[in-house]
Amino acid sequence: MVTMSVIFPIIYFVIVLGILVFIHEFGHFLMARLSGMRVDVFALGMGYRILGWNKVNGFSFGKLPEDIELNGYCDYRLAVFPIGGYCKIAGMIDETFDSNFAEQPPEQWEFRAKNPFKKGITIIGGVLFNMLLAVILFAAVLYHNGENAYRTTTIGSVPENTIGSYIGLKSGDEVISINKKTPQHWTQMLEELTVTNLGKDLNVIVRRDGKDTNLFVDGNENSSRIGANTPLGIEPADMHTLVLEVMSDGVAAQNGFKANDTIISVNGQPIYSSGDLITKLKNHKNQAVSIVLHNSSGEETKHLQLSETGTIGVQISSVFAGEIETIHYNLFESIGKGATQSLETFATIVTSIKQIFIGNIAVKQAIGGPVMIAKQASNFAQFGFYSFISFIAMLSVSLAFINILPFPALDGGHLIIIIIEAFARREIPVKVKLGIQQAGMVVLLALMAYVIFNDIQKII
Repeated sequence: MVTMSVIFPIIYFVIVLGILVFIHEFGHFLMARLSGMRVDVFALGMGYRILGWNKVNGFSFGKLPEDIELNGYCDYRLAVFPIGGYCKIAGMIDETFDSNFAEQPPEQWEFRAKNPFKKGITIIGGVLFNMLLAVILFAAVLYHNGENAYRTTTIGSVPENTIGSYIGLKSGDEVISINKKTPQHWTQMLEELTVTNLGKDLNVIVRRDGKDTNLFVDGNENSSRIGANTPLGIEPADMHTLVLEVMSDGVAAQNGFKANDTIISVNGQPIYSSGDLITKLKNHKNQAVSIVLHNSSGEETKHLQLSETGTIGVQISSVFAGEIETIHYNLFESIGKGATQSLETFATIVTSIKQIFIGNIAVKQAIGGPVMIAKQASNFAQFGFYSFISFIAMLSVSLAFINILPFPALDGGHLIIIIIEAFARREIPVKVKLGIQQAGMVVLLALMAYVIFNDIQKII
């Protein structure tokens, strides 16, 4: 018997995927039309045409007649499998593998007849619109709900080789002023340390062990030590690390970890945030560790043997236990914050992928597919409309990232072909493009099968 716990995730999955695919394909559609290209099909879903509309024969069900001539008009359709969508641009090798046009000379309204710039902007249109959607959704949430700011300027942790450590901050420091400005909350303090005073000399006064201490930082020297990927690193005091979910095949599950447990320390060292926990576990790969948890029964100490990845098989989140202030923004401020949040989400995805490649995060734990998306969509929807909107925004950034990867069959793969053709000043043969596209689709389908299988294993 199908229960509501199964139906709702499916409904939310279709809603989320429908929005993201529509926006992505609309980006391709709009850029193609603005570049003077014809779009033969705009489809939500894949496979058999359920219904659709075009200017030639109006609204109709099922497959279009074989002999129909659309005369440059687009057929807007809904297809049977709600796992994606596509925008079929005339004169382009895409996921439909249609190459009949190659037998005829290029027409001015075809993709292949346009210059590299118009081809490129059409290809990245989907990625741009996914990022734009994220900015709009994040901005809408911020405009309506405001942003929660931690009412503290006391430092919880300062990992090595971070901006915070270069400034000279230490755990327990209370930041009193930065260049004679007194920050009122954590967000304002971060802005003063980074954006507001970027490249400038810093005079940071902190209260350390009951005494005021001045930290002087040369702006040029500090900038030279900071790379593009150097994290700020500092976390506020009163930040707790909460276990959201325990993977059934991880060492945490074997040792009785449960959802809603708070991780207090590792080998006697306090844990201030989820990032702090990941770092400490990574530093103890292949070693035995003692982890102190706090739950409804009080404190418990767990003794675990870490693997070579330094992971324990839990999903975690940082939760602030101190006073929280809500900051409200006007429309333009919300848009600016929404753009920043979108870029930060993109950067987080890049960092996560990097961690997978260097072995700090297991692939099985990091990758989620349709089943996990459906589950997470349902979970976020239970927290309210704006939580659900934020989830869609994060997924939209993820979709943008995936599609810009330089892999055959993805937008990034098409872009690489355009760049190669621009430098070579001639087109790659159609048969070669078809082979690249087909190989890419085979790999992507195999990857999707693996991801779905992995999803099912996680929930069994």
